[in-house]
Amino acid sequence: MGKYDTTMLRNLGIVAHNSAGKTSLVEAILFNTGMTSSLGKVDNGTSSMDFEEEEIKRGITLSASLNHCTWQKHSLHIVDTPGVSNFLHDTRRCLRVLGGAVVIVSAISGTKSQTKQIWDWCDEFEIPRIAFVNKMDKERADFLKAVDDMEKSLGARAVIVTFPIGAEENFKGTIDLLTMKARIYKFDEKGTYDEVDIPAELLDEAQQLREQMVEAIAESDDELMEKYLEGEELTQEELLKGLREGTLTKVFTPVFCGSALANIGVRQLLDYIVACLPSPVDKGAQTGVNDKDEPEERQPKEDEPFSAMVFKTINDPYAGKLSLFRVYSGTLTPDMTVYNPNKREKERIGSILELEGKKQVSIDSAVAGDIVAVPKFKYTATGDTLCDLKKQIMYEPITPLKPVISFALEAKKKGEEDKIYTGLQRLMEEDPALSISRDDDTHEMVLSGMGQVHLEVAVERLSRKYGAEVVLKEPKVPYREAIRGSTKVQGKYKKQSGGRGQFGDVWVEVKPLPRGSGYEFVDNIVGGVVPRNYIPAVDKGIQEAMKNGPLTKSQVVDVQITLYDGSYHSVDSSEMAFKVAGSMAFKKAMEACQPILLEPVMAMEITVPDDCMGDVIGDLNSRRGKVVGVEPQANSQVISAEVPMAEVLRYAPELRSMTSDRGMFSMEFSKYEEVPSHQTAKILADLGRE
Repeated sequence: MGKYDTTMLRNLGIVAHNSAGKTSLVEAILFNTGMTSSLGKVDNGTSSMDFEEEEIKRGITLSASLNHCTWQKHSLHIVDTPGVSNFLHDTRRCLRVLGGAVVIVSAISGTKSQTKQIWDWCDEFEIPRIAFVNKMDKERADFLKAVDDMEKSLGARAVIVTFPIGAEENFKGTIDLLTMKARIYKFDEKGTYDEVDIPAELLDEAQQLREQMVEAIAESDDELMEKYLEGEELTQEELLKGLREGTLTKVFTPVFCGSALANIGVRQLLDYIVACLPSPVDKGAQTGVNDKDEPEERQPKEDEPFSAMVFKTINDPYAGKLSLFRVYSGTLTPDMTVYNPNKREKERIGSILELEGKKQVSIDSAVAGDIVAVPKFKYTATGDTLCDLKKQIMYEPITPLKPVISFALEAKKKGEEDKIYTGLQRLMEEDPALSISRDDDTHEMVLSGMGQVHLEVAVERLSRKYGAEVVLKEPKVPYREAIRGSTKVQGKYKKQSGGRGQFGDVWVEVKPLPRGSGYEFVDNIVGGVVPRNYIPAVDKGIQEAMKNGPLTKSQVVDVQITLYDGSYHSVDSSEMAFKVAGSMAFKKAMEACQPILLEPVMAMEITVPDDCMGDVIGDLNSRRGKVVGVEPQANSQVISAEVPMAEVLRYAPELRSMTSDRGMFSMEFSKYEEVPSHQTAKILADLGRE
């Protein structure tokens, strides 16, 4: 695209819930601006934006993709974002660096909980928005109902700027309330239309809606309000200026309409993207901290010191790592050396690339506001800042979302563990919402993410990209064991079979500790009945025995062991003998102290629509959960609950089913609690340890 004035740049995300038509809109924009020669379609696999095999297979956007175009001498960087709840973390990372957003509202289904989540993130990152009511040509399309849903569920103040002529099979075009002209489309997928006067039967409604629009626009500017109140007619230029001002200050959200799939209303939308959404100059300075940990700003100017933020990483097994970043200030050229303050390392810039879907195009430079990619950084990861070494600055990194589901991984072929781990490390560079860990209790490799589909896609990519095949299994629950009673026992190890023998003798008192206390070893030996050099061995033997409790072979916790007596042999005693004696004493004590089973309990926060709250709470009760609070939000309820981990291993798909994909949740480990006796019997039976 070349170098251009930063004021003529718009970088924006196309956002909404799944199946609202985001990718179809991007394809229509690319076609109308001449970036593609034909209108790409998701359904037949011709989309230039959904190009990963897993996306084509499922027909949904799983990862944000980038493209760019030119419209009315303005340069547009466009990010097509995921709308499926399992992949919204990628949308959030992109929003962190974008200037504006087009929120798609379905004329059929309105908004969903995912739209609300994205809308809230736009508020968090102070992103101005315009809305596009899509699918006006589909059955059950209702423009005003969709706008009403947008206002109620998102808390938006909607200002209608274009209005549909008809709906469903009678949808013919749009009315522009700013110009008071109608566009009748030819439905040839080329976006061609005839501009005509507003049909007589719609004139009254159009005039009423225009008056509402003018009033809202006037309220955004004191000068316009004064003129409006004096009864003067606002000019088209003044209305456009006020529309832009109201959008940038987030006083209201302009609403447009059409059909992305049929390429209707898209050119109008492009006009208003250019007119209403901000340039980097409109967004102003970006604040970070310098190398002295002091606040510092960077203005979006070419002559400022260079700074940027990496918001996405793409790993290709053949081409290597590609880091995508937004330039906040300065100018970037090939062969420059930049500094990564997060890693305290220098990085050399090779080629600078603009992405066109899966295509990569080299460019000579990048300026403030540009979104570009650079291959083969050594140290840089998603969320890192890049800057001028002599004028350092570090921006606040993108806060990752917490995983909500975990599965155990098992290699399909023995000996491929290293291959699997290497592949997963590459996938986690691309997708920081994935995490891998090894459970010390169950000895399983555990993959965590934002939902079951998220993990299934990760496993598919692991196989396709890195040739590592795994099976996803429900992870084992990391139970713990504890005791109710107290006892005093002897552990005596004596072995004599000719020559030097083994002798260790200890007396210990075992007591339960409050939940969460862990383990405590008390040395009460007096008079040297157990030599000081053997006491650590007793402690070690007990701790090793605690790794395998008598019920489920789980770790024993919350016990106090007091070593208070014993005896030794001047020749036969050794550290090994006292270690075994300590282990024997503990195992004997566990039999007498009424062992109990503990299970991990998760703290959950579940956001559900009002009409689903009863079903969700009833379901939580059936899972042995305890609801600890309910807080109302706009058209939804946030339920706080504590639920045993064993009951929510597959909660994500079940919540989606209960709420028609409108519910969301997060959870984290809270504490261990005793398993009810009847449940303990069932667990032991399942494990074959009745």
